[in-house]
This record gives sequence, structure tokens and C-alpha cells, in this order.
Amino acid sequence: MDRGRRLQDDVALSEERGAGSGERGRAYSRRDFLRWAGASLAVPAVGISAWEAWRNLQGGPRGAGHEGGGSSRAGKGARGPALLTSGAGGVTAAWVQHENSLPGTASWCIYGNAVPSTLDGYADRVSASRGERVTLYVSCDTASFYVEAFRMGWYGGRGGRLLWRSPSFPGRVQSAPVLTAGINMVECHWAPSASFTVGRHWPPGDYLLKLTAAGGQQRYVPLVVRDDASRSAFVVQNSVTTWQAYNTWGGYSQYFGPGHSFSTRSRVVSFDRPYESQWAYGAADFVGNELPLVMLVERLGLDVTYWTDVDLHQRPELLGNHRCLVSLGHDEYWSPEMFYGCVTARSRGTNLVFLGANACFRRIRLAASPLGPDRRQICYKVPTEDPLYGHDNSIVTANWPDPPDPRPESLLIGNMYQSYGVHGDLVVADPAHWTLRGTGMARGDRLPGVVGPEFDGYDPAVAGPRNLDVVCHSPVVAQGTPGFSDMTWYSEPASGAGVFASGTNRWVNSLAHNNGAMNPGLVHPPVPIVTSALTTVTHTLLSACGSGPAGRSNPSRATWRQFYPPTPTPSVASNYRTYWGA
Repeated sequence: MDRGRRLQDDVALSEERGAGSGERGRAYSRRDFLRWAGASLAVPAVGISAWEAWRNLQGGPRGAGHEGGGSSRAGKGARGPALLTSGAGGVTAAWVQHENSLPGTASWCIYGNAVPSTLDGYADRVSASRGERVTLYVSCDTASFYVEAFRMGWYGGRGGRLLWRSPSFPGRVQSAPVLTAGINMVECHWAPSASFTVGRHWPPGDYLLKLTAAGGQQRYVPLVVRDDASRSAFVVQNSVTTWQAYNTWGGYSQYFGPGHSFSTRSRVVSFDRPYESQWAYGAADFVGNELPLVMLVERLGLDVTYWTDVDLHQRPELLGNHRCLVSLGHDEYWSPEMFYGCVTARSRGTNLVFLGANACFRRIRLAASPLGPDRRQICYKVPTEDPLYGHDNSIVTANWPDPPDPRPESLLIGNMYQSYGVHGDLVVADPAHWTLRGTGMARGDRLPGVVGPEFDGYDPAVAGPRNLDVVCHSPVVAQGTPGFSDMTWYSEPASGAGVFASGTNRWVNSLAHNNGAMNPGLVHPPVPIVTSALTTVTHTLLSACGSGPAGRSNPSRATWRQFYPPTPTPSVASNYRTYWGA
């Protein structure tokens, strides 16, 4: 039987076999920690704006320093990063610059309380090309609703531009979702509510479809408009498989089920359901862990296109058309097609930038639902529960570093997942490293609160690049156990590709820049010192990685040896996770 057929048969196999209780570990509240990074909590608007601070780093007046917990001197005596290049082969694009010069609006924002079950919706696809038809499935308790499509970007600090508004559609309360016993999959079999064609004038980008019911309730349905012919310098990837794994709509996620129990979790989750209403009004992780980077990329006018990780799964060969893949704040759930697609692209010179932690940690498979291909996400976590265990171990849905077919994420990313539940400072270890150019930071300087809630570190006892640089080495204590979060860089010797990893979930969220136009509960104001410094590092990093194989001009030097003792025989097996088995 071919692999595609096997993937389609996973649900049927699971129903026949049933899913056992698996590991009966404690019901850790890991998800609560992660919501800190994803919820875009409001932060008091104090100090200078991120853009003013960034301009200061170019040689203007310096902002005030931060006292306590070590020195935080970002910007002191610093020169800014090299200007982004433009034109043929450059990293900026005239169309992105023009697009963001158009009038924006903050009317994409939703305010107030999201009352559950009053308005919910989902689309029949996570992404679409211009000219394709998108169908929406909506349940609302009022007579009608309408839809607005906002392209998300900078737009003068307003965050979005309205591209389309629909007429009113009839509202109805849809049927209850169906729960598939054994695998605990929640799936909606709703009647179509509305459909529209993605306009030819809609630029590629990240979109929020804003549903507004006659009674005033509002919700989001995220959608990416793709350009599969793009050869842009950058492709920014939305982590929809991770969003769906954490989605508790209907009472189940791939972490917990009734009773907040790991044993009752979903082994398969479906994209044929809404995101929970109280998770950024249905925008899921996009607003907190992804939108701040999208706004920065568009503010800089970068030559960019957008897709989701499902698109990488379906067409991994397209990654080779771009100079840099940008993975955002929480990109945990990866299929083999995604993993090996990135390995292949790296071997051909495509740079990889991981602006999060815990990336590529869960191995998944995707299968079709009644609405189309790759709409069901399979992740048993306990490998012996997987019906393919012992039959095709290469796609058994264990964690990537674990048996029966261990492939630790460090083979791709450099560092790897360590633990969760931390709140610490980012601590500079190598101030001369090129990624810190323009920050003016010295060894031991700190950026407060940047590390957490999950973190990655380099582990020389596990297989991975041996020429890796540790740029920041930040002490943390997770679940009572001390460790380090590492910001890392390594170059691939043959192709010259470079791979950057921030080592923390909070990097993207810390780039947030609300100048007062947007709901601070969705996009918070810049954090003094932190936002300006991370903006500078991100700018420098993207300037290099958008220009070609960045490891050629910035080869790594194996500075990890200053921080960790070498091990004679690194292993592919996991030997580091001591905090949380689920």
C-alpha cells in the first residue's frame, strides 16, 4: 500500500483498533504557559516606541537604560544594521512597499468579550491562491452575518487593510460536532454558509476574515493567500498544525480531553471545526505568535510571500524557490514531508530562521476529511498507540527525537526543545557575533523577560551540527531544574546555508508594535529596550538571510565548546527531556 493511501486510512485503522489510555502522566498545565506567548497580553505603554528606538540605533539619541537584573544596554554607542538592499536580487520588493503605503485601518480589531457558541466559523482550506473559491461554515444565533477580508501588514501601524466586504448571509445554528470514539476526533459536518472567490487584486499575504453577526458578536477565520509561482527572498510560514493541536473547540485537543486528562486527548484533530472563540476571537496563535513579525516584515518592505506548514507539507519542493524560510513563535507539529523538505532546501542553500522554540518536535501525519486533503492531523504521541507502529516506523507519530525512528530536531535547527514554564532574561554570551551587530550589547547584558515560556538549548550529547555558535546563553530554571536557553547560528558547509534559532517562544511576541491604533489585547505596545534590540537583531538577520546563503559570508565557528563539554559519540536518541512526557 502506498504512503498516501496509508495516510488516508489512518482514521479507519484507529477506529478499528481503538486508542488506549497510553501514558497516564499527570495533567500538566503546559498549555497555560504557552498561552502567555500566544495571547498578546496588553503591556503598559511606557518608554519610546520600537520604531523610534530602531531609528535611535541608527545614530540618533539613545533611550534610557534598564536597571536591575544585569545590564541592558541595547543601543548604547551602537551603529545600526546595514541597510536592506533593493532591486534585482535584493531583499525588498516594490510591491510590498507600495502595498503598505496604502490606507490602512484598525477596524480589523475585535473588542469586548467573546461569548462562546454565539458565533463560530471555519473555512474549507487554510490557504488559497487568487482566483480560488473559499467556502465558509458558520454557526450563529442571529438571523444574518457578513464577512470582511483584511490583509494583515504594517499600514502605518494600523495592522490591516480592508480588501472586501460581503453582503449579508443568512445565519443559522449548525449541528453539534461529531466525536469519533477511540481517537477522540471532534469534527463539524456543517452546511455551507457562504463562499467567495479570492480576488485577483488580493495581494499574497496573511488575512483575517472577520465575521460579524447581526447581534454584534464578531469572530476571525484565518486564511493565507498564496502565490505558488513566487520566487521571493522570504517565505513566512504560519504554523496552523500547531494551532490546531492546541485548539480545544469541542472539548478536545491533542493535549487534553474531558477532565483535563492526557489519556482522553484527541489522537486526531480536524481542521473542520472553528478555533475556540476565546483564543484571540478565533484567530488562534496568529495574533500573538506571528502577526508582530508579519508587521515588521511588511514595515521593512521585504520581498516576501506567505504560506502555511500544510502548504510546505504538500509542496516542499517550492521551498527551494526562496532564499529564506521564516518559522514563527510556535511551530511544533511537523510531518516528515516538512522536515525532509527543509533538509533538502538547506542542502541547496536556503536559509532557515526559527524565531521560536519547540519547533519540529511532534511528528504528524495528515489525512483527508470530507472537505478535502490534509484536513485531519494525526499525532498519537505515544508511539505504541499508533496503528502504524511496527509497520512503518518512519511515519509513526512519536516525538521527533524519540524511538522508534528518532530524528531529533537538532539535526535541522541546531538547538532543541528543553522544557516549558520559564520566564527569564535573554543573556548575551558573544557580543561580537554578527547577529548582534548594531545593538551595542556587551557580554552579560540582558533583555528582560524574553526567554520563555518554552525554551530550546544546544545539547552536544544529541546529534546535530558541530560547528554551531552559541550567541546568547540564558540561565533558566524549569520545573525546579536549571538549564540554559541558547540563541544559536550554524552554517551548512556544502551549500553555505545558515540556520538561526532564537531558543525562546517570546521572540516574535516581543516585536509587537502597537502605536495606539490597535486593540492592546491583540497587539501590545513595544517593550522598552527589548523591542528595539530584538527588532535590530531581526533586521540584521533578515538582511543577510534574504541575500543568499548567509553561511558563506557569516560562517559559524563552533563557539558552543565554550559553554558545553564535548561528547565523544552524540546519539540520535533523546536523553534530555526530564520535565514533561506528553
